[in-house]
Amino acid sequence: MGRESKYVAEPFRIKMVETISVLSREERERKIAEAHFNPFYLRAEDVYIDLMTDSGTNAMSAAQWSALIQGDEAYAGARSFFKFEAAGKDIFGYDFIMPVHQGRAAEKVLFSLLLSKGQYAVSNMFFDTTRAHVELAGARAIDCVTPEAKDPQIRAPFKGNMDVACLEALIAKLGARQIGMVNMTITNNSAGGQPVSLDNIRSVAGVCKKHGIHLNIDAARFAENAYFVKQREPACQDMTIKQIIREMFSFADTFTMSAKKDAIVNIGGIVGINDGSSDLVIKSKANCISYEGFTTYGGLAGRDLEAIAVGLYEGIDEEFLSYRIGQMEYLAACFDEEEVVYQAPVGGHGVFVDAAAMFPQIPYDEFPGMVLGTELYKEAGIRATEIGSYMLGNDPDTGKQLKSEFEFLRLAIPRRVYTRSHLDVVVEAMLSVKKRAPQFKRGMRITWEPPILRHFQAHLSAIEK
Repeated sequence: MGRESKYVAEPFRIKMVETISVLSREERERKIAEAHFNPFYLRAEDVYIDLMTDSGTNAMSAAQWSALIQGDEAYAGARSFFKFEAAGKDIFGYDFIMPVHQGRAAEKVLFSLLLSKGQYAVSNMFFDTTRAHVELAGARAIDCVTPEAKDPQIRAPFKGNMDVACLEALIAKLGARQIGMVNMTITNNSAGGQPVSLDNIRSVAGVCKKHGIHLNIDAARFAENAYFVKQREPACQDMTIKQIIREMFSFADTFTMSAKKDAIVNIGGIVGINDGSSDLVIKSKANCISYEGFTTYGGLAGRDLEAIAVGLYEGIDEEFLSYRIGQMEYLAACFDEEEVVYQAPVGGHGVFVDAAAMFPQIPYDEFPGMVLGTELYKEAGIRATEIGSYMLGNDPDTGKQLKSEFEFLRLAIPRRVYTRSHLDVVVEAMLSVKKRAPQFKRGMRITWEPPILRHFQAHLSAIEK
């Protein structure tokens, strides 16, 4: 099979490698069955190409590894913290920057201060762990994504946008006092890693300011979002990536961030508060001390803070971002050639394959994304994550299975880890599964599940009849 698409060459040289191995087809079939058909139970050593997540799976640079050695492990006021803080303030323009150990820790620290029982949180689209922290605070999560996002084959430049009319209608229906927070996820992970325009952020901020509603940015992939803004929003084409980031974040009151994505590290997160004099700073510090550790380390070692301080700048380098997004565009172009349907145009951190289009005969409550993920592992030892009804879970009030807007299998690409040859293996394996897709009559059922965030731990089995 020929490859017509162009691959953007890596803007780095490889100095160190890690050996990986390929199990036989028979071994892979046995391993996934022993894992209850849940890829989270697979041992990493039994996976050939791991596309489960781009979170914390990145390859750090020589500069970051060098910075690790300089880590100051003092409990309070460590030198490493001030490097971390200075980088955060410089890039985001916020008065208050505090470390936590990862993104969901930032949500735990902040969301309980913004939400209470009976309230609602509205987002362009909540990721599962963010939705869980809304519910743990006693509130309910509502998605308000732009309608274009709901059709994977519509090619629109900013399919991660908030539907502003939907947001205003919700405020009118529920009342501004009942909405504890609006959350803008950039890029919009659950919608396929799709970007949010600067104009949309500005519009949402205007609605929030008008009604006195707190605006938070889920900033896990802020640099990728800024790159898309520069490429696709005419008013921003002459701005630097850093200038776009400053502008985006200027409209929000706070941000929560997993540094395990665009800061290109293996652990870490950030809580940012725009107004350093607000009471929210004092309350966030108290929660951090209770849940994470003192405010100058937030559950991290000094060496982790050093790596983040370096990685924040490496992650906003435009040449790196061009290569980073180029990997997604290459994989998507290969799928275009073979008519594999995905959320188009391709997003920032992965390709979200439309499992419902590949298995139209399998209903949402038999989880076509899990079927595709299982078959991809059997085919070539590739591990990926379902983003669909299985991950969405059950209604917290009725206990009934929810129907997702999408039935995706996310192929998330770790930063600076895999080459074109690895991506070609993914394409070949996907095509092999696609050819066999009509043979599948039924999907999968859950045989056991925990009460919250089930996709990490649930057990599944194939439906035979």
